[in-house]
Amino acid sequence: MARHALAAVADLDLEREFAQHRPALTGYCYRMLGSTFEADDAVQETLVRAWRGRAGFEGRSSVRSWLYKIATNVCFDALNARRRRAVPMELVPPSSGSEAPGAPDLEVRWIEPVPDAHLRSGAGAGTDDDPADVAAQRDDIRLAFVAALQHLQPRPRAVLILRDVFGWRAEEVAELLAMTPTAVHSALQRARRTLATRRDLIQGTGTPLDEADAALLDRYVAAFERFDISALVALLRYDATMSMPPFALWLRGPAAINRWMRGTGSACRGARMLRTRANGGPALGIYKPTPAGDFAAFAIQVVEASGPSIVGLHTFIAPRLFPEFGLPLRLGEQDLGQPRDCDQVA
Repeated sequence: MARHALAAVADLDLEREFAQHRPALTGYCYRMLGSTFEADDAVQETLVRAWRGRAGFEGRSSVRSWLYKIATNVCFDALNARRRRAVPMELVPPSSGSEAPGAPDLEVRWIEPVPDAHLRSGAGAGTDDDPADVAAQRDDIRLAFVAALQHLQPRPRAVLILRDVFGWRAEEVAELLAMTPTAVHSALQRARRTLATRRDLIQGTGTPLDEADAALLDRYVAAFERFDISALVALLRYDATMSMPPFALWLRGPAAINRWMRGTGSACRGARMLRTRANGGPALGIYKPTPAGDFAAFAIQVVEASGPSIVGLHTFIAPRLFPEFGLPLRLGEQDLGQPRDCDQVA
């Protein structure tokens, strides 16, 4: 009986430790795979494998190293079986804004946004310096960085993420990946060089908006909901981009975005927005009006800025993303007078 009681206590402690590592593991798997859904699946598979193998763990390494080794193998399996994910800017030149978008390109595996909430520890799970919370706010969760990572082979991708994002020592990475520290160093240098040539994949981007830019986001939301295109375009920098996966078409510059919004984009007239967070900065859930008089989930839009101007509008037309962000799939009249914040509406 005593042995069973001790085993139960040990299992409970291990389960709690798994929970503490989950946000950081999600950030790791997201950067590896470029998809919030695949990252969630990979983390779940990692924890299932770890739980099933707990009897054979025997503390030969830290729980952290053990979990990341399993997660890395899960990600490698996924990457070896699938094509890399992409952004529209890699595939076609920018549109003038006057042509139709064509059919959604379902053959492409698109980069997806990740909710910040998936990357943060819950209350009491960590400290102010919790690595998951810190990593969620860093530049290396931005869409441009995640898209660039997809151009690295799986092993150097893991090396770069573990060394440059999570701050692991070369010896730790070498042990996890069955490499020598020298090989880790060489792989890291090559990965950095490759990444340096790919960081412009999402052209015209700045940094995620922070609290100091709240007024800029307020003006953008107000202009969009009024469908005041002149006011909206006035907020854009000269090289601002707008993309709309699963469509390959993308736009660069206020003139092209202006033409698009006054043409095909006018289908969003009357839309409403709820605020959330993705990839380390603000994002918006866009809801289009329906014949029934309510509003239906349409797209998650990640907004990036540089100084006083918006430079990136990354619009993911995928209603299936909304539950991931804690956003409802429908908004009724009763929701419209409430504060438009996902924590209060969902």
